[in-house]
Amino acid sequence: MRAGSPRLLREINDRAAIEALLRNGPLTRSDLEGIIGLSKPATAQLLTRLETDGMVLRNGLRGGGRGPRAQLWTVNGALAHVAAVDLTPDAIDVAVADISGTLLTEHSAPMPRTDVLDAFHAAVRQAAGQAGLTTEALHHVVVGSPGAVDPATGRLVYAPHMPGWSDVDDLPRTLEALLDTGVTVENDVNLVALEEMIAGRATDVRDFVLIWPADAVGAAVVVNGVLLRGATGGAGEIDAMRVPDRAGADTGTTRAGSRYGELLDNAAVVRLARAHGLTARTAQSAVRKAEPSSPFLLDLARRIATGIANVVAVLDPELVLLSGEVAHAGGTALADLVAEQLHRLVVPRTPVQLAMVTGKPVRSGALHSALSVAREQVFGLPAATTEPFRGPRLDQRSAATSPSAR
Repeated sequence: MRAGSPRLLREINDRAAIEALLRNGPLTRSDLEGIIGLSKPATAQLLTRLETDGMVLRNGLRGGGRGPRAQLWTVNGALAHVAAVDLTPDAIDVAVADISGTLLTEHSAPMPRTDVLDAFHAAVRQAAGQAGLTTEALHHVVVGSPGAVDPATGRLVYAPHMPGWSDVDDLPRTLEALLDTGVTVENDVNLVALEEMIAGRATDVRDFVLIWPADAVGAAVVVNGVLLRGATGGAGEIDAMRVPDRAGADTGTTRAGSRYGELLDNAAVVRLARAHGLTARTAQSAVRKAEPSSPFLLDLARRIATGIANVVAVLDPELVLLSGEVAHAGGTALADLVAEQLHRLVVPRTPVQLAMVTGKPVRSGALHSALSVAREQVFGLPAATTEPFRGPRLDQRSAATSPSAR
């Protein structure tokens, strides 16, 4: 055995123990023995070593049977803290957690039309303060936003509905300077897809597409377990794609070809509902009111499926997931209708299902991404292959500002 191999084995075992504790929560020594396959003495030495290094903490006792109560161990959450931010045209939603994944605080603030950077900084600073931290004490921050960061310039593109943000030069680095810590900016729908891979319907799926039908309709594309971003960060930006309106009801759209987003935004869905005699103020409420077999829901499914067909015909994914408020309001009835209409348009019989993760999926995906970065840097655990884009490389930024690049 080569010199240094025992140390390498210890590091491997230490990482395996940390990973087991992060995945399963507090465990006893006996639990760890079974998970990582070490002997009782070796596991005891491992825990002593990790406790001495401040990596793990004693976390109470587990009772059971007639024997002595077993000591529980957990990861020391205070080793690092992260923040997740969900940016929308209306709000800045922030969550702060420790490296164990324990949520410490949440804070939401309105998104102004101007001075967006100041508002962002204030919201994250407020959330960090509620957790007893400063922004520079955050190990990493992941921001989920509509649109995408262009890898050549660092600018936010494909997001005309986010006033003020597209004017920021090198957005990830600008936010890093504001917060004095590492920042990742990722497309919001990409983060939802990531969350579905971690805790949703795509945990065992290598190739899938997630569609978010709403204002500024978006998609995320995962190929071989990795998010596809494209040359300009625009993979999945299907809002501007031209598609015909196959709805049976006439709502004044251009039948030959309309922007996909114009067929699925809030106003368009409300008009479609009205054309079928259904009155509602929002797309979500219209879909919720509709009967599963209603002509309105069928027409909406036709519109959704027409755009998906273009994606499926090129990528041939294993699965299509529908996410967002409108999709979940329609439930499995809408998903089944979309599948039926999709299979009329393409050869692959790709299943269409409702995304499993609800609540705040963008922020949840951002939190898992931030934890992945922190755990790689603190514990040496491998980062997820879906780790988001952090900003342009130096050579890309230089090229982007050269006369030939303009």
